[in-house]
Amino acid sequence: MTTAARTTTAATLTAAAHTIMDSPIGPLTLVTREGGLAGLYMTQHRHIPSQDTFGPQVAVTDVPVLARTAEQLTAYFAGEATDFDIDLSTTGTPFQRRVWAGLRDIPYGETVSYGELAAALGQPTASRAVGLANGRNPISIIVPCHRVVGADGSMTGYGGGLERKRWLLSFERGAQQPVLS
Repeated sequence: MTTAARTTTAATLTAAAHTIMDSPIGPLTLVTREGGLAGLYMTQHRHIPSQDTFGPQVAVTDVPVLARTAEQLTAYFAGEATDFDIDLSTTGTPFQRRVWAGLRDIPYGETVSYGELAAALGQPTASRAVGLANGRNPISIIVPCHRVVGADGSMTGYGGGLERKRWLLSFERGAQQPVLS
């Protein structure tokens, strides 16, 4: 077998790898870097980095963090799990990382406004900055940026598209949802 034909395994990975899994909201690309989950992207995701940064595509079982992520996402979509226990490996500004940590505190099935999240972070006038950081969240669903809505409860932008945001919020509130393509 030639080097080019060999399958990439966890032992041969350098810094990054990715896999693609099916879900009720379409394919999800899971990216790992340095042993943690670095990205979870949906089809036509806004602000997705170049796929050149994802590393080689591997089988989900080849990398432990990808296997755990896929297992927990499967349980989430089956209605059997409401939170995630995944090692994350995100890169962002200190403010973005604070916002992303704040997103993980929003309870399953609930929403907060950008202003409420800004206030919870101790920066009540930073709702616009919170919105920008929220939009740059690289780990959708697990870091639940879909749970942030406008001050009036309206659906505002979402990296995976408003249709997926509506689907996720309805799903978390117990509504039966069709599979999205």
